[in-house]
Amino acid sequence: MPPAKKRPRSYDPARTRAAVLAQFGHLRAALPALTPARLAAPTRVGDLTVGDLAARPAAVLDAVARALAGPEPAKAGPPLAQWPLTSPGDTAAAAPGDGAVTPAALADRYEAAARRLSDALAGAPGGRLVETGAGALPLGDHLVTRAVELVVLTDDLNAAVPGLGIPFDRQALAACTRLLADALAVKAPGGSTEVRVPPFAVVQCVEGPRHTRGTPPNVVETDPLTWIRLATGRLAWRDALDDAKVSAGGERADLGGLLPLTG
Repeated sequence: MPPAKKRPRSYDPARTRAAVLAQFGHLRAALPALTPARLAAPTRVGDLTVGDLAARPAAVLDAVARALAGPEPAKAGPPLAQWPLTSPGDTAAAAPGDGAVTPAALADRYEAAARRLSDALAGAPGGRLVETGAGALPLGDHLVTRAVELVVLTDDLNAAVPGLGIPFDRQALAACTRLLADALAVKAPGGSTEVRVPPFAVVQCVEGPRHTRGTPPNVVETDPLTWIRLATGRLAWRDALDDAKVSAGGERADLGGLLPLTG
């Protein structure tokens, strides 16, 4: 008898909304530390500067307001777990700026974006469908993708600016970790390998003999930020192994050919 199909993970829209606003708030609080010299500094994301990345959180929030301003789609698109596989993500798609980003301009953008989001979300139910670049999603699911973008941007900025130390909202970090783990299970369906990202996610993936009891023969384990960096191409699989940031045991525990998940 084939195993029962696992139900897609669900997210509480109210908690996700709070997580998005909290992570945006952490990014906004860091703006005074981004001096003009720091804004011009390079990052690990292609040719983007710190200023380019620092401008993105406002665009992440504005995406929600734009989606809600449009007509509601007639039907939902692909499941949420496919979003990382089909969308390059706001950060990856960002083009270098014109060098005119200033601390004052960023503060104004953040304030305006927060106001537009608050107005757009007023009275909007979590199940309301919105159009996104990867198909129509319920608003609650779209907010999960915004949490992913903000967490990745936070990590990119922390990596680019020594000592910046923008904190991660726990719920936003959890949503990001879980969605990227579920995307791996969609990309490589199966039950021979268990990927553990404590304390937030455990998924089974990769074709092969299905584990039923006891310790799985193929296990991958890492921490949330390392997993996010692997899934988004910020960290190479081999480098993570060499630096002992990930443990992998078993003949089907090599995920190098499956990562990164995002474009």
